[in-house]
Amino acid sequence: MECSVGYDSAMNQTIIVTGANRGLGLELTRQLSRTGHEVIATVRKVDEADHLADLAHEIHELEVTRPESVAAFAASIKGRPIDVLINNAALGGVLEQHDLEKMLDYFNVNALGPLRLVRAVLPNLRAGQRKLIVNISSKMGSIEANQSGGSYGYRASKAALNMITKNLALELEGDGFTSVVIHPGWVKTDMGGPNAQITVEESVASVLGVIGQLSEKDNGSFLDLDGTMLPW
Repeated sequence: MECSVGYDSAMNQTIIVTGANRGLGLELTRQLSRTGHEVIATVRKVDEADHLADLAHEIHELEVTRPESVAAFAASIKGRPIDVLINNAALGGVLEQHDLEKMLDYFNVNALGPLRLVRAVLPNLRAGQRKLIVNISSKMGSIEANQSGGSYGYRASKAALNMITKNLALELEGDGFTSVVIHPGWVKTDMGGPNAQITVEESVASVLGVIGQLSEKDNGSFLDLDGTMLPW
């Protein structure tokens, strides 16, 4: 895929961005709003999101691990067409091999959370123009590319997200949907750490360049931040 930097603003769109309080989510909200799109930003705690007031069209409280929170969010936007859903909220960090209880938290946030939200807002997406589902994944979720091991919870939960996205791609393609997973690079955020390779601004500009050019032919793809295909 040939991609440009930034998101095509020829048609203003309504876009949900989860995990918008900081890092990639905050920068996604900033860059999308700057180019004229209507961003519905979700955060875990609205009272800690004052910095989003001038960026997002709306700010909603959402905890993707709690079905009742997802249902409440869906009810608050009932009947509104949504063009793009960007599932960005995630749990990172190092998980030791033996900490199996903590591993459940990774799956609940990184894999089941996006699936809960897709199911809840599917009527909104059906009413939108683009019918686009973007799940922010990671190369660390690639089974083929795993050469170092470790990070059990993060790797396994992102691999699960990749499979969930592939299922969505197959199940919704007949309705004109495009469902993809995108690796945003190793980014200098709280999760990525100071030794990461690129800034959050660079990552988001590249990711939005990819998102802006996605079409139905990309359905079911696992993409790098430059638009190239990644191994499952």
